[in-house]
Amino acid sequence: MRLKGKDYIPKEELRKIQLERLKETVRRAYHLVPFYRKKFDEAGVKPEDIKSLEDLQKLPFTTKQDLRDNYPFGLFAVPMEQVVRIHSSSGTTGKPTVVGYTEHDLRVWTEVMVRTLLMADVNPKDIVHNAYGYGLFTGGLGFHYGAEAIGAAVVPASGGFTKRQLMLMKDFGATILCSTPSFALHLYEVAKEEGYDVKKDFKLRAGFFGAEPASEGLKKTVAESWGIQYVEVYGLSEIIGPGVAASCEHGSLHVFEDHFIPEVIDPETGEVLPDGEEGELVLTTITKQALPMIRYRTKDITVLHREPCRCGRTIVQMESIKGRADDMLIVNGVNVFPSQVEHVITKVEGVTPNYVIVVDKKGVLDKLEVWVEVDERLLTDGVGTLERLKKKLEEELLNNLFINAKVKLVEPKTLERSMGKAKRIIDKRELNL
Repeated sequence: MRLKGKDYIPKEELRKIQLERLKETVRRAYHLVPFYRKKFDEAGVKPEDIKSLEDLQKLPFTTKQDLRDNYPFGLFAVPMEQVVRIHSSSGTTGKPTVVGYTEHDLRVWTEVMVRTLLMADVNPKDIVHNAYGYGLFTGGLGFHYGAEAIGAAVVPASGGFTKRQLMLMKDFGATILCSTPSFALHLYEVAKEEGYDVKKDFKLRAGFFGAEPASEGLKKTVAESWGIQYVEVYGLSEIIGPGVAASCEHGSLHVFEDHFIPEVIDPETGEVLPDGEEGELVLTTITKQALPMIRYRTKDITVLHREPCRCGRTIVQMESIKGRADDMLIVNGVNVFPSQVEHVITKVEGVTPNYVIVVDKKGVLDKLEVWVEVDERLLTDGVGTLERLKKKLEEELLNNLFINAKVKLVEPKTLERSMGKAKRIIDKRELNL
């Protein structure tokens, strides 16, 4: 199954495909989903008003709350007998968001996952170790079906059981790793503890990492630790799962915009921003049947670029997600994303990329503390070395992010490891209200 050519489609041809598919999606959403009909009518827009791609801006936004308000199947555009798969979020903050797929939708998902895996030329000779969670989470099955469509052998390892996963990776000769970046780093740490010679005992050549924001420093650490090509993968279940965008060999994320139209908006005003400006990513699906998403606000902060990429792909480039709008910390009036803190930490020698940000209140002021694990090699050094390292980190955080943070150095492997998405923030301010 070879679909890489779709990434190189001429711009004008792509725009024609997008407009045709957008018109059809808007028509289906309006006539088949009462929620969309009501929203469009309230906004004073009809499907026939969409005559150009720019007219997309006339349509109202869709949010995660809309999915919850219409739980479980209220936004589906097909009868349930046409739905062949259902996924959902964890629902940790209320009702889960539920997504459905027709057979056509699963074919689309497989296609974009094939194009994702071809970013590292995955082929039938590869053995893909898939450490994303299976089940209602979309990650595991998304990579699974994409790799099988290519003809690669898939090891459906799922999450957890780190030592067993390392054994399987070594014994089966895995060449491709699919996981969150934090779990890839955890696998490496445990491999070293268990006495593996990482470069000799494993055959990995590339990894596909997503489901959480990662700084350039963490990406570099994962890539260099394992000696592999790092492919960044972006997606979300409301849109399709993984496979919305993936990074080429030059590091640029490419959105598969023949299936998903991206916009970047000012998160406060909702105004569409020009390419090159940072804002909230908004996505519109243009080929999905069961759950069409019109101008879905992802809350992810990024930047779009249209200039040609060195890899030759013509589809739009997207910068790595800086963070989620709802993950952004406001500390004494300064906006801070965890990935920014991570970026500073990974540039300082003597610490690992494992950290936790603790925010508390002291009187009327916010108090920020960053717990960072020390590199094992520094444990034998004196107190003076650790004190200088602590001061260095505090200075770098102040100079780069303009925040006064107290750094607490902790021993290696004392911070909790995650088998999935890493938990980076402990915000105690709400507890002290």
